[in-house]
Amino acid sequence: MEARDILIDGTSQLREWLDDALKGLSADQLNYLPDGRTVSIGFNAWHVYRTADNIVNFVMKREQPIWIRTGLVEKMGLPKVDQGTGMALDDARAIKINDGPLLLEYGNSVMGEVLDYLKDVPYSTLEEIQMIKPLGEMPKWRVFRQVVMTHGFMHLGEINALRGQLGLPFSI
Repeated sequence: MEARDILIDGTSQLREWLDDALKGLSADQLNYLPDGRTVSIGFNAWHVYRTADNIVNFVMKREQPIWIRTGLVEKMGLPKVDQGTGMALDDARAIKINDGPLLLEYGNSVMGEVLDYLKDVPYSTLEEIQMIKPLGEMPKWRVFRQVVMTHGFMHLGEINALRGQLGLPFSI
């Protein structure tokens, strides 16, 4: 098994589990904010999708992210450039996701493009070094493993903790 296969498998699993975690949630559930230093289910999912969108499209392919090129920024009324990384907690807590199906549609488009890229990119390209702010330089395969997969699964854990607080089952 090659690194590419692991990246594809992990990204596919993340896509499925996020989809399962978000399906059927109301706007109130997506935007639920318990006390403390946490953010909503909707913010977590939006942040994972925006991050993956920026990594595959803006960083790797040097294209506009889906977020901008399809007008989702206007449709969802959320920040154009911000994706959550480094965002002040109060600003992150203020993000509201009011259209769950549109968020899921965006997420599936993003993860589909990530998977297509991983399936088609030459392995030699995945070995190239890439600067990722604020993390530093790393091989492109690690960008996908660390920033898309591992980071995404960490936020899925937050989503499941919030689902538990709402009395909903975990999505895995």
